[in-house]
Amino acid sequence: MYTGVVETTGTVRRIDRLDSGCRIEVATDTDGLEPEDSIGISGVCLTVEAVGDGWFRTFLSAETVDRTYLAALDSGTAVNVERPMAAADRFDGHLVKGTVDATTEVVAVTDLGEDWRFTVDIPDGYEQYLVEKGAVALDGASLTVCELSTETFSVAVVPTTYDVTTLSEKTVGDPLHFEADLLAKYAERQSVLTHGEV
Repeated sequence: MYTGVVETTGTVRRIDRLDSGCRIEVATDTDGLEPEDSIGISGVCLTVEAVGDGWFRTFLSAETVDRTYLAALDSGTAVNVERPMAAADRFDGHLVKGTVDATTEVVAVTDLGEDWRFTVDIPDGYEQYLVEKGAVALDGASLTVCELSTETFSVAVVPTTYDVTTLSEKTVGDPLHFEADLLAKYAERQSVLTHGEV
């Protein structure tokens, strides 16, 4: 489980595309990281296979390759990195599982002077999980929906988030991993079980 407060960024060091999936090596701070640990890469929860001096390697299953854009990255591309939340950690973002729902794309980026407004396509079938002032994870970053339309939603990105994450490198048309609020999914499921289809 993650909070969506991205700790740092890393750089794709190597990528091996296989028939059964994909292996990615990421250069970043690996202090305390061990094989079999979970690690979030741009919002995707993966398992560490190997750790070296300043890098780690992880494997993407065919399902992960299909659902995310990670396998399409090139060496040298920056990615967000977050380790799972420890039981004693502060809970600063929202519950993020790292199981990406869909890949969407940036529609617009507006520089507002002190912050940035990112407008993003709503993936098909996920409209019901978005509300104004509600939570959403984009590339693993916990963000708040500030505006909502039938086809797009917008989030406000403050300077700290902009500087610490790869959002500063995103432009119109770039892909983003989308994860809807887990609590909204549970609320919908409970409503279906109690009242039938919603």
